[in-house]
Amino acid sequence: MAKAQFHKNQRVFVKPVGTWAQVERVLPQWAKDVEEPIRISYDVGLGREFGADELASEASSTRVAGYDGENWRIMRGRNKWQQPEECGHHPHPGTYPIVVTGENDWGGWRVPGAEYDLYPERIEFQARLISGAVRLYRLTRELVHYAEDQPENFSNELMSLVQDAKQTVRAIEQTPEEDSGT
Repeated sequence: MAKAQFHKNQRVFVKPVGTWAQVERVLPQWAKDVEEPIRISYDVGLGREFGADELASEASSTRVAGYDGENWRIMRGRNKWQQPEECGHHPHPGTYPIVVTGENDWGGWRVPGAEYDLYPERIEFQARLISGAVRLYRLTRELVHYAEDQPENFSNELMSLVQDAKQTVRAIEQTPEEDSGT
């Protein structure tokens, strides 16, 4: 079964042609008695249909191996309000970070362009911190479990840090019902 990797009006790089284009239509190919399309192609207005392997997203992404199937990553979105020359003080002129927390390249965390323009280094740090949170969570859980299994291998100073880690894990894993006290 196939899933759409691009959406209508998304800007994509067409590899065989070597140019940028906009997806005009998403064209699923259906088979009788099958719930999902068997193949998806894209009309980008260049005279023929292209497969997903022939297209590339405008935003490049940095994938982060996660925990329990989570795959949080930083993508770079194109700054539509400023040209790269106008924002030379940004760490990555012409783009801003987007932290994607789902399978598809949408959903997650973004900031308004005006806020990014005021504090670009701060926003870049926040994006890296959020995208790395899944790995930090996994690492913290493993540290807590190891300390609980083998406390003799930890000094008193390190056990103090493990207690902080345990509280952090407990706060993250807390459900909304536990949070409200019901």
